[in-house]
Amino acid sequence: MTHELEPVLTRIAAALERLAPAQAPEPAFETAHLFRHDPASGVFHAAPDYPLPLAALVGVDRQKARFVENLQRFAAGLPYNHALLWGVRGTGKSSLAKAAFMDVAAKASGLKLVEVDRDQVTALPGLFDTLRARPERFVVLCDDLSFEEGADAAKALKSALEGGVSGPPANVLFAATSNRRHLMPRSHGERGGQDDRGLVAAAEDAEEEVSVSDRFGLWIGFPPMDQPTYLAAVQGYAKRYGLKAPDLDRRALQWAQLRGARSGRVAWQFIRDLAGELGKSLPL
Repeated sequence: MTHELEPVLTRIAAALERLAPAQAPEPAFETAHLFRHDPASGVFHAAPDYPLPLAALVGVDRQKARFVENLQRFAAGLPYNHALLWGVRGTGKSSLAKAAFMDVAAKASGLKLVEVDRDQVTALPGLFDTLRARPERFVVLCDDLSFEEGADAAKALKSALEGGVSGPPANVLFAATSNRRHLMPRSHGERGGQDDRGLVAAAEDAEEEVSVSDRFGLWIGFPPMDQPTYLAAVQGYAKRYGLKAPDLDRRALQWAQLRGARSGRVAWQFIRDLAGELGKSLPL
């Protein structure tokens, strides 16, 4: 009877192995500086180095200095703070975070950046536990962070930053960019279904979300860009990449007027258009 069951048990064991999730491969952090994390598979996907140099970012000198100082402390194993870069869209928050990382990583071996999607914030506690055991130091970056889907993501982020009984990982600096200082919808009405949940539950969710911003020790604001700063950004990009146009300022202002905004992003988009017109390449 035992011999008759052996083939059946073997097939059952093989079927269970196929159904079991594949074990994530060992991260190859030595292959790159930048990575994207896929929480579904546990894989860290290597990404190309961020090409825009930190010196190319104009009009955010104070923000650059503060973020780089904190990042240098982290890389050196000194006390540091998790960082929230907040302000109006297009002011260079994400660009500064990545360019500053590349600048500091060039002088600090073992410094890595892992980018996570804002829709996968609930996976952060597990990611932090994985990184805790590594010898490298990690900047975990979440771009355009907010909690449109409710308090679950906020609770997960608080759990990751506080680290439970073991405390937060000493080798992880969490940096987030957001258009909103307190990471929450501007009104409770922006989220569907809250009327059904009741005012008390909605207020508790709002308190949960606002309290997350308190976990960031470093807040760096990015105000709207005025005209002189916008033109300085355009001129700085044009000089760096050898783009010459006799009516540069006028054309840059017309471009901003058509877009209805002045920002570092709009300045870079104008420079891309000008480079294409002149038949020159750019790093992005």
